[in-house]
Amino acid sequence: MNRLHAMQEADETGKLQVNVTSWQQNTPIPDATITISFTGEPDSTLESLQTDESGQTQTVSLEAPPLEYSMDSSQANQPFSLYTIQVRAEGYQTLNISGIEVLPTVKAIQNVTLVPLDYPGTTRGDIDIPVNTLFGDYPPKIEEAEIKPLEESGEIVLSRVVIPEYVVVHDGPPTDSRAGNYYVRYKDYIKNVASSEIYATWPDATIRANALAIMSFTLNRVYTEWYRNQGYNFTITSSTAYDQKWSYGRTIYDTISRVVDEMFENYLSRPNVSQPILTQYCDGRNVSCPNWMSQWGSKYLGDQGYSTIQILRNYYGSSIYINSADEISGVPSSWPGYDLSVGSSGAKVRQMQQQLNRIHQNYPAIPAVTADGVFGNATKNAVQKFQSVFGLPATGIVDYPTWYKISDVYVGVSRIAELN
Repeated sequence: MNRLHAMQEADETGKLQVNVTSWQQNTPIPDATITISFTGEPDSTLESLQTDESGQTQTVSLEAPPLEYSMDSSQANQPFSLYTIQVRAEGYQTLNISGIEVLPTVKAIQNVTLVPLDYPGTTRGDIDIPVNTLFGDYPPKIEEAEIKPLEESGEIVLSRVVIPEYVVVHDGPPTDSRAGNYYVRYKDYIKNVASSEIYATWPDATIRANALAIMSFTLNRVYTEWYRNQGYNFTITSSTAYDQKWSYGRTIYDTISRVVDEMFENYLSRPNVSQPILTQYCDGRNVSCPNWMSQWGSKYLGDQGYSTIQILRNYYGSSIYINSADEISGVPSSWPGYDLSVGSSGAKVRQMQQQLNRIHQNYPAIPAVTADGVFGNATKNAVQKFQSVFGLPATGIVDYPTWYKISDVYVGVSRIAELN
């Protein structure tokens, strides 16, 4: 397959932002230099960017193919442009990332982690991102039962559904002992898979339906300890024949990221079934799957105005419903159940302020506040800046996505969730 950009027909633009952090300290790297070129044409420098004090570049517009290429399954044209970035920063190993897919009308977000030059024994190679599964050639899913039988001794090991802090992804088929294992935060894993398997230009209801299928599939693997009960030391694989496509270094998209942040605790259930449903699916163009969800089919239902649950029930039956996990791991405290805004007060406000102050140490653009448990204008301004830095609507209101994003970043910078 030709991985070169298809610029001869490009008549629209997409957006790209690059976020750079340190592998050792999980801190933003300011003054990093990012050069952007077409994949396959490394000398064709298009943009040269610098990161700010939060380790972020400005968002730039880049050429992309016509929108209809990603909206019509009959199109054979490449629906995205492919870009390469080189990331350089003083005191860090230089990193090249190729195969960054820029779609029209949406923002691509490329997260980059650099390794310090003086960090002993750690070298990261360049990254070549595999092509989206809707455009590439990948093996179809091997069919499994959507509900694992409970009577098999030792198979079900969890008593309730818990959102894990991390999943361990085996980057290959389960039997490939040479493939590496990666510890990936749960939400980052879901965003990666969704960005690998659908197009971020699709209707919101379609993106939500596919995200729910991805989350439910993943939580079934977690709940049943599917691979660990077979003697493996990982949660899930990156093989489309066995699981879902995850790609190290994958670009994610703002439309997908927002959806996952809003509903990451959800999964799909059936009445009187304790485990999340193993929601299998296929692309619906190269592979047909009459009893599973068709990704392209879900897109066309979204075009027709179907809601998320209507799309899911169209494929998985009327008994499927959206459920919520009992527990979210790796967070200091759960969301209070209501938005925090100017005028709010109490222990939850104080805790949020304390977390913002710890984040401020790594991200000085986010103002420090007085942790007095009173949500005033200074706290609102700090929340707005946090939201702006981390890609959330800058409302100044701590809603569900903002609460858990603050928690995620706090856990990362305070290192209270280090892996054993």
